[in-house]
Amino acid sequence: MSNESSASETTPLRRPESPLSADSSANVASGNNNNNHNNNKNAAPPAQITLTIPSSSNDNNSTSSIEERLQSNIQQQTQQNITNMDTNKRILCRVGLDILILLCVGFPILLFYLLGDPYKRGFFCDDESLMHPFKESTVRNWMLYFIGMGLPLGTILIVEVLLSREASASGTGTPRRYIFMNYEIPDWMIECYKKIGIFGFGAAVTQLTTDIAKYSIGRLRPHFFAVCQPVMPDGSTCELNAGKYITEFECRGVGSTARMLKEMRLSFPSGHSSFTFYTMVYVALYLQARMKWRGSKLLRHFLQFMFIMIAWYTALSRVSDYKHHWSDVLAGSTIGAVSALIVCNCLSKAWFNLQTACWPSTEGKKAQ
Repeated sequence: MSNESSASETTPLRRPESPLSADSSANVASGNNNNNHNNNKNAAPPAQITLTIPSSSNDNNSTSSIEERLQSNIQQQTQQNITNMDTNKRILCRVGLDILILLCVGFPILLFYLLGDPYKRGFFCDDESLMHPFKESTVRNWMLYFIGMGLPLGTILIVEVLLSREASASGTGTPRRYIFMNYEIPDWMIECYKKIGIFGFGAAVTQLTTDIAKYSIGRLRPHFFAVCQPVMPDGSTCELNAGKYITEFECRGVGSTARMLKEMRLSFPSGHSSFTFYTMVYVALYLQARMKWRGSKLLRHFLQFMFIMIAWYTALSRVSDYKHHWSDVLAGSTIGAVSALIVCNCLSKAWFNLQTACWPSTEGKKAQ
């Protein structure tokens, strides 16, 4: 009995749960869940309030950063515009200066042509070298300008365009770029400008050198008697003054124009010869330095030979047309060839070196 009583004391008594109590407990649990859910709903607005505060500050910060970026972009654009304006001014100044220099060299040539008065040289009435008939030129002036200007300019343009394409394809082009009026000038155009500018300057210098000699010497052309038909102050002709050196005379000039009467004193040196030799020798040297096509080893040399032969034929035609004495042609050809060598070797060091162009193997051995 004692054991039973102790067991009854230590073992707790439980009531059986009724369905009502189970439902009530379930309601209590669901009520707690609802309360927690309601609490969460009630707590949500403060969370939104706390989030809206930093979001407004972020909006302000982002707005200020956007404004700073816009201002920096505007400043960069303004600085870029100023830089472009400075670049345009530099390019215009360079081009303007080059044109001014060419005009300074070319203007005296125009003055010689329009207002020049050649030296009045006398003659012997029995000088057979002055008794040749007047003939029209085989190489007319328009042919001379086409040969001397069209062929070199066309050759330079074609070669530079091909070199620019090859450099772009291989990725070896120059990194320097020229921008003018927001337009990127192509590499070939810049190179053509440099080469043609130097070529034009050399041509003007050659022509001016020739004109200075022409008007200073005043040598009579081989067709002098045919054009002038000189008459002495006493009304006599050369038939009565054989062997005499005549300094005072007048030209009847029957069938001759005023230009022909002026040109008859401009024999030395030959302008056709100096001009064509300068242009053709320049192009030959240019091809030697710039033509890199490896399809044929003889093409470059064939073109060089053709250009030199054009100059050679032009010079010879001046003798056969009785426009010049042989010494006039020799002097003019020498002036043109030497001018081309000087211009290429001194003014075109960036792309031409006489020793490297003609003897590249020698330079390679020295470098080794």
